[in-house]
Amino acid sequence: MTVSENESPASLPPGVAASGRADSELVRRAHREPPHAYRTPFARDAARVLHARAFRRLAGKTQVFTRLPAEGLSDHFRSRLTHTLEVAQISRTVATALGLNAELAEALALVHDIGHPPFGHAGEKALDRALRGHGLSFDHNLHALRIVTWFEERYPAFRGLNLTLAVREGIVKHSRDYSAEEHPELKEYLLDELPPLEAQLIDLADEIAYLTADLDDGLDSGIIALEQVREAVPLFRGFHDAALASYQSAAPKVVVYEALRRVLNALVTDLIEEVRARVTALGATRLDEIRHAPERLATLSPRLEAARVVMKSFLYASLYNSPGQEHVHAQAEKVVVELFAFLMTEPGLMPEDHQAQIPTEGLARTVADYIAGMTDSYIVQLWERCGGE
Repeated sequence: MTVSENESPASLPPGVAASGRADSELVRRAHREPPHAYRTPFARDAARVLHARAFRRLAGKTQVFTRLPAEGLSDHFRSRLTHTLEVAQISRTVATALGLNAELAEALALVHDIGHPPFGHAGEKALDRALRGHGLSFDHNLHALRIVTWFEERYPAFRGLNLTLAVREGIVKHSRDYSAEEHPELKEYLLDELPPLEAQLIDLADEIAYLTADLDDGLDSGIIALEQVREAVPLFRGFHDAALASYQSAAPKVVVYEALRRVLNALVTDLIEEVRARVTALGATRLDEIRHAPERLATLSPRLEAARVVMKSFLYASLYNSPGQEHVHAQAEKVVVELFAFLMTEPGLMPEDHQAQIPTEGLARTVADYIAGMTDSYIVQLWERCGGE
């Protein structure tokens, strides 16, 4: 049997991929639209996300290094936008190698972080804490769903981007499961079933992208040292030793880049091989068998999963929660919490389109929605105008 242009030797049975055919329930949109002359439904979704204002704002949102104290930061560090593009590249590669729907995987990767507020995870925690004082919470996946179904206004016929069911389901379920009891508003997203493989792989593509990139940015920033990484992360040390042996005259920084490239490649290759092995062991040939599998099938092998945990633990201890970052995180949280409190007392400072949401969404949720959409620089400017110091 020959391998077709769209298949590789590692391709899964075609039936396990999410279908983009016109008769598939996965391409259903909330508002009916005629098919496009030369683009598939998922390719259209990817383009709609790419052209969204919320997507463009990711360029001004923190990935690891906040833009709060601007001195000394390099434009070479990742933003939330550049991270998203790296996840999209990995996701499409994995999906293509497995014979899955690469256009769906790409659309999901492009939209996976669109709901993040400013200041990275520090900002998200602060916004969640502020909302919990009003009996609410903040979840960036659910906020992303609100963005694509309501806040983006680009079409005269409907609110939102009118994305397919497959992309909306993937936004909700790519990284966690939600119960129908706690979230009845999500019932259309098949909460009692696992998502398609294209959505499952996004979570690992996300981790692979940020773990390798954050090692890169952490080393470039000087917050972590090469010897620290070599000592604490055996996976990196092995590839770094091999790169040193192969390129003895190369600049040290370039050898590090080569080692990180090999780390990324090892993780991506392992993900591809492990998904293929698990689907094969399950004997699945149809999407509904993936949806009703005992557990998610997009995982790393035990050996690489252990390596991933070690790498992630090192980054949390030595980079994300390092002493130098504690003040930055505290300041970010201060800005979010204080601005939230100020806008709760002065909602008239919000744009008119946000003020119009108060009767239906409530004041606290509306304030949170407004803050979540801000870039790092804009939230600081507004906070300062409101008396923050």
